[in-house]
Amino acid sequence: MRILALILVFFSGFLIQVDSSGSYHDYCVVGAGPGGLQMGYFLQKSDRNYIIFERSSVSGSFFVKYPRHRTLISINKRHTGKSNKEFNLRHDWNSLLSDDESLQVKHYSKKFFPHTDDYVRYLNDYATKLKLKIQYNTNITHVSRANGTSGLFILKDNNGTKHQCKYLIMSTGIWMENLENPFPGMEYTESYSDISTNPDDYEGQSVLILGRGNSAFETADSIMGATNLIHMVARSRVRLAWETHYVGDLRAINDGLLDTYQLKSLDALLEAPLELLTVFKKNNKLYVDAFHREGKEPNVFSDKVDKHSERPDNFAIREPYDRIIRCIGFKFDFSIFNNQTKPGPCTDKKSKKYPRIKPNYEAEAVPDMYFSGTNTHSVDFRKSAGGFIHGFRYTTRTLHHLLEWKNHGVVWPHIVVPYIDLMNVMVKRINEASGIYQMFSVLGDVIILREDGQAAYFEEFPIKLVNEFEKHTGYPAGPMIVINMEYGETFSGPGKDTFRSDRATGEPSEAHLSNFLHPVFYFYKTPPREMKIENGDISMPRPDRMHHIVEDFITSWMAPHSHLLPFRRFMEKIREQDLRHFFAKSCFKIALTYNSLPESCRQHYLQGRGLLGTAALFGTAKSLNLLS
Repeated sequence: MRILALILVFFSGFLIQVDSSGSYHDYCVVGAGPGGLQMGYFLQKSDRNYIIFERSSVSGSFFVKYPRHRTLISINKRHTGKSNKEFNLRHDWNSLLSDDESLQVKHYSKKFFPHTDDYVRYLNDYATKLKLKIQYNTNITHVSRANGTSGLFILKDNNGTKHQCKYLIMSTGIWMENLENPFPGMEYTESYSDISTNPDDYEGQSVLILGRGNSAFETADSIMGATNLIHMVARSRVRLAWETHYVGDLRAINDGLLDTYQLKSLDALLEAPLELLTVFKKNNKLYVDAFHREGKEPNVFSDKVDKHSERPDNFAIREPYDRIIRCIGFKFDFSIFNNQTKPGPCTDKKSKKYPRIKPNYEAEAVPDMYFSGTNTHSVDFRKSAGGFIHGFRYTTRTLHHLLEWKNHGVVWPHIVVPYIDLMNVMVKRINEASGIYQMFSVLGDVIILREDGQAAYFEEFPIKLVNEFEKHTGYPAGPMIVINMEYGETFSGPGKDTFRSDRATGEPSEAHLSNFLHPVFYFYKTPPREMKIENGDISMPRPDRMHHIVEDFITSWMAPHSHLLPFRRFMEKIREQDLRHFFAKSCFKIALTYNSLPESCRQHYLQGRGLLGTAALFGTAKSLNLLS
């Protein structure tokens, strides 16, 4: 009988029992994709005890196969006309965050939409150059806890080895086919994961594609020149990214089928619930029929394909197909968790393919289990970019800040500036910051106004946690300003005309009617205690004062009259003080003629930084009898 030695480890004020037969780390990160690598970078930078488990032999293994036609839809804008790194990240949707300037995708590909092979090379260079602690060829197959619902996480891998950790961060992405309701005849269809990517294999064929996301249109675009026709069936209407302002919806790079559909070139789109379809095979051809909605009985059976049936004789997809391809997306793999560690899917129907997590990226049902990467997207599904690299690189940094305070007592990074200088910092952020720009309405900057006239500035804090600011940052809450980047409330959505002639305004007095992304400032005299909840969605509560800066064609909010003057008046109203900066000479004159001085004069001119002694100044003082 093998006797296991037990090691007592003192961790965060608790005695933890560790089984010496397996390895122990404070943090276990599962998955070395972009989300896992980004998390590893921050853990390494803060010198934490961590390990990343990767089931394959390379980082970013998802991109070795996907997307199947080898072109990313995330933009690689190498030139912006500016040298500011933070601003340029607004338009670099592929690079991860690091201090190494060479680790930017623009150095790996010149293409606006890079080839995935270049991205795999980038991710592995990122892991190697930063010396991240990754254990490859380690597939975590089972996750449990030492004491049921508490204690250490126990991870079992494909070799039977057990690994233990205090905190578990799942970065496995979503990679399983999102097939919820199999339909009769599904065995005759092909999965997006398994199809041929050689257009010659579709020569002269009629193809039906099930699904209407980017993978469906990507597939259609690649075979369009070889097929007789392509039909596409999905439950809901097409969602165009330029209408919804959601990058996960159909992108223009893949939408060629919309042209051939609307320009009468045989290709077509149809709306129908996939679970109501059935597929039959006859004479090496595939036929599709639909169930009655009421009784769910098929309209036609395979032996009646050539006979009269109850269906209309102009049934849209009555002609046979050579291939039927499933492009129905991916979902999170819940199979590796036992009952005590299973996070469970989201309850919202639209986002149930993601694990159920809180705004701090922790599993609702499993304490100390966190998520990073695309599997966090339930927090901002169809609202922001949290499911994509240019979004979750920032939410991962946010998660790291949350963990640093919760687990190690490290206060959220911030700077302290005089209120008189705060506006300059805020203007810089709204014009350069990439995190709040890409994660609009999810991450925002929070400024705490202190009693001593100073302001504490916190970057990229979760909007949904503003009411628990002190709990998650370790910094006392108080009167606060929250900066949020927002689109107009009614501007985005399927079928919206985002190209209408009155789509934008340039009038400062109409800033609140702005449609395009623009800065919005919320001022609270006292910290919010409860968030606003509508239809299950959490948003900012009503502020004591609010200010919109009008949308700008070049997203540069620096115009003195249209942008800065109205903003300064908003900031002055909050503190009821003049925030203009004055030269020393002006401060001197104001001091002689008014009872009070502007704040800038009190902080600078009256602190020993007055006018230099000159003959002219001496003469003026003498003439005013100031020297008697």
